[in-house]
Amino acid sequence: MSSTSLAERLDGLLFFPVTAYRPDGSLDLDVFRAHVRGGIEAGAAAVFACCGTGEFHALTPEEFRLCVIAAVEETAGRVPVVAGAGYGTALALQYARIAEEAGADGLLAMPPYLVVPDQAGLLRHYAALAAGTSLDVIVYQRDNAVFAPATVVELAKVPGIIGLKDGLGDLGLLQHIISEVRTALPAQPFLYFNGLPTAEMTGLAYRGIGVTLYSSAVFAFAPEIALAFHRALGAGDDATVNKLIDGFYRPFVDLRNQGRGYAVSLVKAGVRLRGLDVGEVRPPLSEPTTAHIKELAELIERGTALLAHN
Repeated sequence: MSSTSLAERLDGLLFFPVTAYRPDGSLDLDVFRAHVRGGIEAGAAAVFACCGTGEFHALTPEEFRLCVIAAVEETAGRVPVVAGAGYGTALALQYARIAEEAGADGLLAMPPYLVVPDQAGLLRHYAALAAGTSLDVIVYQRDNAVFAPATVVELAKVPGIIGLKDGLGDLGLLQHIISEVRTALPAQPFLYFNGLPTAEMTGLAYRGIGVTLYSSAVFAFAPEIALAFHRALGAGDDATVNKLIDGFYRPFVDLRNQGRGYAVSLVKAGVRLRGLDVGEVRPPLSEPTTAHIKELAELIERGTALLAHN
């Protein structure tokens, strides 16, 4: 782990690698390592291992441990490694300890499993997780973990909780949260991330309220497209941003919406199309249809061609 804080190191495009499996469904660490290595060489600013795109839900604790170790070894300190942690408080703490022992730099705290907590319960859960690890924690807002602005103020006061990843997409709520945290804690930095599926589609809107950090699933299989978009968004080159949205990202989202779980399985299909056999998704997710994989291949070609004319 670096001596520089995680918050200071999260500056750039965030890479969420898929988890590689062999044809029999077992973990393929060699291919996973190659995938992580390729992402770093392509320009990833951080590796978020074993998170949503990495099928955290499908991994055993031992598989999780091996993947985090592999990610840490492959990054070799060049970029931070953030690992997923989730389920109930006891299991989240177990995963946090595993990630810490494996050398991770931080945690992405997934929503609690199954239950729909109230605000007090959410605060207790994440505060307990932060207290149980020395790793910095990013809280993931989505599904059954939706926070009132006052709750995020309290989360921001908890030592070790450094930011909020928004997978809800309610920009009015997020602006309210940002304003309340800024007002209550003016001297304390707190990070915000666009965590929606295919975050590039809402990049302009999030940038408008000052949120520029985001996770890119597309980076996993088309880093050149993802990086071109990221550069254009950061430079205010909205003409290029809109060209990539119209020609690649919107059609990709349309395709992603054709099947349940495609936010993960379509990404794995894209990685395979680019030459790295990371295997199929584990149940209960399903593979994209043959027709949809063909459409994805054509879309990647179209997106790459857009870069040539940029």
